[in-house]
Amino acid sequence: MTKEAEGQRRLIVDQFTRQAVPFRQMPAHSDRDAFRLVLSACQLKPDDLVLDVACGPGLTACAFAEVAAHVTGIDLTPAMIDEARSLQWEKSLGNVAWHVGDVTALPFPDAAFSVVFTRYSFHHLLDPGTVLAEMVRVAKPGGRVVVVDVYTSSPQQAELYNQVEKLRDPSHVRALALDELRSLFESAGLTGASTDFYNLDVSLEQLLGSSFPSAGDADKVRQIFAHDIGTDRLGVSARRVDGEIHFVFPIVILAGRKTSGTAVRTAGSDHH
Repeated sequence: MTKEAEGQRRLIVDQFTRQAVPFRQMPAHSDRDAFRLVLSACQLKPDDLVLDVACGPGLTACAFAEVAAHVTGIDLTPAMIDEARSLQWEKSLGNVAWHVGDVTALPFPDAAFSVVFTRYSFHHLLDPGTVLAEMVRVAKPGGRVVVVDVYTSSPQQAELYNQVEKLRDPSHVRALALDELRSLFESAGLTGASTDFYNLDVSLEQLLGSSFPSAGDADKVRQIFAHDIGTDRLGVSARRVDGEIHFVFPIVILAGRKTSGTAVRTAGSDHH
């Protein structure tokens, strides 16, 4: 593992150990309309075996478990898995298993799952193509592979958006453009790719309260958002609601199918 990869792992575990509880409790992460769109994209059936990659506190995995035969969740951060187990217990779900592990080399055999899913993870990855290739590897022929993440709309918007997100959450790497995400699906050999979209509306203060930026960076984030109201260079529709800044994360749901003849190829990457 490279020093860059080791450093990114440390940032993720540090951030999400502290974010585990507030992440689970944040209402936006349990938005019913978003869950409905995600479940529709996954086309879950009662006999499905599902893998939730970078599952976080288990919000989506537990929702899947109410439909599918069995769900496995894997995440790098032990505190997130602790939260996921707690949620599973609260919901009395017996058909879920959890793993602490690195999603760049999934510890599962080929063709083990009929649905392989990840939500809000790609922007934390140094090489999303490698993770997607692993997701395809563990998917059964004919299985669904689904990625849900924030996306950017232009190089200029991406530069400013990624700058402010790295200030808010140092484990952020970069949000990919829609064309990049679609290219990753094509490079991974997935067919019949479909896209759907939703906006995740959040309060800036609530988000900062569940994040752990470096000293002084929260004020920098507030200033950038305040200056963006009315100009929308960030591409997140920042606005004031009752004196408080709100904005939206633009989210895409990409879903594709692994064909029986899919040759898994790791997409080349120049991600920074």
